[in-house]
Amino acid sequence: MLDVIDIGVEQAIAYRVAGKITEEDMTTALTGIKDQIYNFGNVFLYQEIESIGGVELDAIVEKIKFMADVGLSNFSRMAVVTDKQWMHKIIDLEDQLFKNIEIKCFSTEQKEEAIDFLRVP
Repeated sequence: MLDVIDIGVEQAIAYRVAGKITEEDMTTALTGIKDQIYNFGNVFLYQEIESIGGVELDAIVEKIKFMADVGLSNFSRMAVVTDKQWMHKIIDLEDQLFKNIEIKCFSTEQKEEAIDFLRVP
């Protein structure tokens, strides 16, 4: 399940992941991201990952279509909040791979710090 949430940062799209991600979940998130890109040009991404119970194949297809159509050039910052240590390692790797995007991972106790990271210009 993927729920769009409000973190009070106008330029950010934010969502919480808990359980299995469906095609509908992915479509909702990607539509929100496209809307933010249309409105702001450059957007921030905030993710709270409680658990990942799998991803439907159709959801992956939707994300691949999005990446082919939109790409990553409109993303400048990404904050991921999770207590999953394996996710912290993946996020650190992504930060090294995607040099044009500031990507940071935070624990659930650091949620406010993650939001502040997106507020700072």
